[in-house]
Amino acid sequence: MGIILTASALSLGMLSATANASNTTGTQPYNVVAQVAATDVLVSKEELLKKFKASFPGVFDSIKPSEFYMHSYDNPYENTTRHSMSFHKQEKGKEISGSIGFYGDNYEIESFQYEPVATADSLFPGKVSKDGAKQIAHDFMKKYMKDGSYQLEEGLEDFYYSSQILTRPIRYTFSFNRMQDGVAVGDQQVNVTVLGNGEVVGFNRAIPSKSSTFDDVKKGKDAEVILNQIKDNLTAKLQYQITYPNEGNKPDVKLVYKPEILSVNAITGDWFNSYEFLKEYPAHKGSEMIVEKALPVKHNGITKEAAKKTAENLLKVDSSKIKLTIQSVEEMKNYNGQEVISVHYMYHFSNGSGSGSSIEFDKKTGELVRFHSMQQEIKEMLDENKDQKSLSYEEALAKAVEYAKEYLPSYLHEYALPSETSYADPMSGYYFIFPRIVDGVLVVGDQINVNIHKDGSLSSISIDRPLIDEWPSKDKVISEKEATETFKKSVMLKTSYMKEYMKRENNHYYLISSPLFNEEEFQVLEASTGKWFNQYNREVLPEVSHPTAAAELNYLIQSKVLTVKDAKSFNGDAAVSKGEAIRIMMNSLTYMYHGYPMDDSENAKQTFTNIDSKHTSYQAVERAVELGVIAADKSTFDVDSPITKEELSIWYIRALGLEEAAKQTKIYKNDFADSKKIKDEYIGYIVLADSLGLLKAEKNQFNPTKQVTYAELAVSTIRLGHEMSKKGRDYRYGY
Repeated sequence: MGIILTASALSLGMLSATANASNTTGTQPYNVVAQVAATDVLVSKEELLKKFKASFPGVFDSIKPSEFYMHSYDNPYENTTRHSMSFHKQEKGKEISGSIGFYGDNYEIESFQYEPVATADSLFPGKVSKDGAKQIAHDFMKKYMKDGSYQLEEGLEDFYYSSQILTRPIRYTFSFNRMQDGVAVGDQQVNVTVLGNGEVVGFNRAIPSKSSTFDDVKKGKDAEVILNQIKDNLTAKLQYQITYPNEGNKPDVKLVYKPEILSVNAITGDWFNSYEFLKEYPAHKGSEMIVEKALPVKHNGITKEAAKKTAENLLKVDSSKIKLTIQSVEEMKNYNGQEVISVHYMYHFSNGSGSGSSIEFDKKTGELVRFHSMQQEIKEMLDENKDQKSLSYEEALAKAVEYAKEYLPSYLHEYALPSETSYADPMSGYYFIFPRIVDGVLVVGDQINVNIHKDGSLSSISIDRPLIDEWPSKDKVISEKEATETFKKSVMLKTSYMKEYMKRENNHYYLISSPLFNEEEFQVLEASTGKWFNQYNREVLPEVSHPTAAAELNYLIQSKVLTVKDAKSFNGDAAVSKGEAIRIMMNSLTYMYHGYPMDDSENAKQTFTNIDSKHTSYQAVERAVELGVIAADKSTFDVDSPITKEELSIWYIRALGLEEAAKQTKIYKNDFADSKKIKDEYIGYIVLADSLGLLKAEKNQFNPTKQVTYAELAVSTIRLGHEMSKKGRDYRYGY
């Protein structure tokens, strides 16, 4: 399913980018009537808004039709038309935005999203709890979703702290399954997002087909029969699993045992691999390498000029309606730490819109490590892609191997042919994954991806090859037999309705029983210990105790702003270093993209001599300098010394944009009992921090040199987030 959705996203993403680029020209948004390319459908904003408000009264009532941007398009991979409307405006000096998605000729509402002005009761700790938000989502579903029975999928709702900065509202997202005869329909989920103040701001769903048919649940086999069938064929497979648990994007690799088993048609007993049904369980095959020996490198390195020329040849389009421009060529390290040359390009269309991306070449070998072709999508847009013949699976795989040999020859001896049937879609193409093999063991998270259009042309090629310093040894692992027995003891069934996705036009849902292990999906065994863990690294973060700041500390921990390895040994009253304080502060106020290529680009800046791009505090420090929180008036930044209340006050007032006011020292009264301990040049910062309630005096003693504790930092940082939100200061994004 992930492959399917990714493929669709690639296709739709290009069209969306085109739409967004078009909107900036000012031509499309103000057209009251939009006509979809290659159709005779005409629809107005007023008509769509009327349809929306009839279904969701009260939502977007204050937005005028003229304030909506509008876009309509036919998806080449679906036999339907979509319309979207979006707005972005200022309200009382603050930004708000939203969007609505419509599906099909009847303009069914597929989604809406809203980013309102943040209110104090929507920020942490929020007006409503998680349970309160869940009830609001339930009530919303009962009121608006009247075309089927829906049931909350417990355990899938977003943890309310996750990916949350303090100036943005708390968001709770809940997922509801459409039920048919008491069974969940696998691809018919509805997601509802509720803010911390109880406002519903997000809704999206898959539109059910009116022609869908379903297996009769009463004809299903006895669950015990299916469970025994699964146990009899279940085996454990040793794999290397690569995850990214650490700050800085450093990969971690584990040896794991993964259960190897398919789902079962609950009525016929046939095996199901998500794409098609099989009468017999497929034989276990070993890995077949793409090539036995390393192929020679075609280039002994590549220059910027050569990379640009190669990119131009790969990207050229024979059409007078499109102009290709190379925007930049840059030497950098990608997110895997690999030295590459990145070529950024843009296609400009005759209607003023545009769409672009980048290509990456291995700097040492000149090989193509990341490339996505837009030629087919462009042909679809220009209506020049008719009557193409579709390749068979075998022909497409042969083509994929050809492209891999042409563009990535020196890597291929370490990668195997697909061990399972890759995703195929006769309308769009084939998607092949060639996994890496290390010491005879398949690696999950290191692969070559090749996508082939149905006519055999290259859609995309990439290699995802994390730099691993040391691979765990196979010598000290539990046996395959022991792992298999553990899986058999813990296996249980989850029954749902699913389609046979290899057949695009098939609207029939089959009753499918899928195995769950340890009562959860995506569970594997750590091979060295035999312990369970989630292969997608969904870790359970610790919760700490503290007499006055437990809620605030745990909020920062669950947000992954504050890292605590052991809850029992954590001391919330311990002093915080400047390096840790600036990391917590910046990660609380702005999203930080750890390990993003810009960190290692040739243009990467370094403000302080002791903090280079490999330092754990690098991104936070550089972001703080950029925002003016830290002054760059010294050659070094003392990350290890404790932060004092006086120093933290300065950072907070700078973050609020009040430094110029703080510098007017003569307008402030220093009435603190310990006034002599406060330096004259800092009195403005301290008085402001105290009066705003960020860092308060105790019994009229400010204690400027007192070392700030984790608890004090957590409480005051959250107060800062509220104050910044009130003043409309929202940093959001940074590197």
